[in-house]
Amino acid sequence: MNAHHPRCYSCASVSTRAHERASALRTALGGPHLRRLGRRSLAGARWLVPGGILALLPKCPACLAAYLAIGTGIGISMSNAIYLRMALVALCVASLSYVAARSHNAWLRR
Repeated sequence: MNAHHPRCYSCASVSTRAHERASALRTALGGPHLRRLGRRSLAGARWLVPGGILALLPKCPACLAAYLAIGTGIGISMSNAIYLRMALVALCVASLSYVAARSHNAWLRR
């Protein structure tokens, strides 16, 4: 019986059937192993994306302006390219610092 409706047997049977269907679907899709793989790949992407941007970011602001013009067709000035490069570097370093602090805290909690 359902705790909210002690006399209503239909609510209890509906919730039981829904739970059985969800359990069968979870088993068919791979269950918790699929979720664990997704979490691990997301954790890897949290490190890989800002690190990849830092590795591929050109050191010369003129090259950044040229890549931006080739890739998007948008031309920017040299001063804007300098500010854009500094902003990208700061954003990537902040993101990597956050991910490192978060993984360090998770490691300490174990």
